[in-house]
Amino acid sequence: MGNKLKGPLPFQSIYQIVVKDIDGQDISMSKYQNKVMLVVNVACEWGLTTKNYDQLMELDNNYRERGLSVLAFPCNQFFGQEPGTHEEIKSFVRGIGAKFDVFAKIKVNGKEACDLYKFLRLSCRLRGSKIGWNFGKFLVDRQGNVFQYYGPRTEPRKIVQDIERLL
Repeated sequence: MGNKLKGPLPFQSIYQIVVKDIDGQDISMSKYQNKVMLVVNVACEWGLTTKNYDQLMELDNNYRERGLSVLAFPCNQFFGQEPGTHEEIKSFVRGIGAKFDVFAKIKVNGKEACDLYKFLRLSCRLRGSKIGWNFGKFLVDRQGNVFQYYGPRTEPRKIVQDIERLL
């Protein structure tokens, strides 16, 4: 498969990585230490956007108190399905009632992929293969290890058993 990442992991721990939130503020992933993370590359204009966001909000509502953090990373790499500005993305996400953390628009594939996605891809069975589409989901345990990657067609609701296992 093309677009492989090579070499050692860019960081020893996910908690060493710093990302930008949707407002442009630096956020250390150490903020999520001892939490189960569901890291998702999202888009506002895909045919399955509504279903995915609805189910991500359901997971967030049902499991936040038990230690789940849903982290949404907008990505416009797949047929321009996330074309908006950060303000437009934030307005969309908050407008539908999502309360989980939303980050600045990123790239998940290629040389310009953000450090977090380089780390996630190299840490799991993808071993550097590219993310196939929007709404790919990485489930990360409380110690910061990638537990599993779920492709875009796996509905968030279908991974409840794995989330409960890690909580």
